[in-house]
Amino acid sequence: MEKLLSNPIVTLRAIEPTDLDLLYRWENDTDLWAVTDTLAPYSRQMLWQYLESYTGDIYASQQVRFVVTLTATGEAVGLLDLMNFDPLNNRAELGLYIATEHRGKGYGRHALHLIEGYAAGHIGMKQIYVKILATSTDCLALFRSEGYREVGTLNAWVKRGTTYHDAILLQHLL
Repeated sequence: MEKLLSNPIVTLRAIEPTDLDLLYRWENDTDLWAVTDTLAPYSRQMLWQYLESYTGDIYASQQVRFVVTLTATGEAVGLLDLMNFDPLNNRAELGLYIATEHRGKGYGRHALHLIEGYAAGHIGMKQIYVKILATSTDCLALFRSEGYREVGTLNAWVKRGTTYHDAILLQHLL
């Protein structure tokens, strides 16, 4: 039986202070910076302060963050965020990161199913949206295959070096 934040493959759990080293490694992965608007590395101290102040209250901070873990072993394989939460219009932006060594195994797809059920059933959200670089074909394919509908292109949305890149805006009604 599937629980609210768990299925036989993955579990979404709260972020913990013990995740400091994990966050340090993943947040400082420069390949990820292209999609997170990160400009400089995070120090352990900065991440520790974030962990200490994090409440998980989406209504207070407009964000909730989960660690994606393997249900069988508890191994952390990624992060999932609902951010820019708009309680008036019942929507939020979704961010999903699966560590490179765990990609292509269906963990992102399972995490999406769980967060959609949580967002709709527990928080009462009507929609989730994502912004994905137009060049991120694997990521776009995942979201499209899960019913996210392309609703627009954000032209020259992301600047990397001296080059601007388009982002695709996809929306999923829950």
